[in-house]
Amino acid sequence: MHVPSPSGPLHRAQPYALGLFRAVVGLLFACHGAASLFGVLGGRDGGTVDIGTWPGWYAAVIQLAAGGLVMLGLGTRSAAFLASGSMAYAYFVVHQPESLFPLTNGGEASAMFCWAFLLLVFTGPGAFAFDGLLAARTADAAARTERAPVTA
Repeated sequence: MHVPSPSGPLHRAQPYALGLFRAVVGLLFACHGAASLFGVLGGRDGGTVDIGTWPGWYAAVIQLAAGGLVMLGLGTRSAAFLASGSMAYAYFVVHQPESLFPLTNGGEASAMFCWAFLLLVFTGPGAFAFDGLLAARTADAAARTERAPVTA
């Protein structure tokens, strides 16, 4: 059996696949928040969660904000950590008391989002992320400062 080398095409495509994964997961998460907060996208049968209600309104705000940040790749690790934690809370406090297994307690989405975001905490944003653009700009600015002549 032939094992592809680590420098093969799949390895080179990894940052791009990770970037697309991040963008899609962030978009889907943000859509959940938008549906709950604004009653759009077919969520909540056109209704919204009442402002300030615990935990629904806070969860929706986290979904919209963290999902948007993850989708853009801006503060990815921090936003993904917050999103993962909120989904762990949703699973263990809202779903798990109904039943142990996600298929029987309706917690599949919470479990999947929790693990997807936790993965992004450890892998980072991949390609196509604003985090990478900001890091490159900071490095360029530092390099220019380093090369600048010193005047007295």
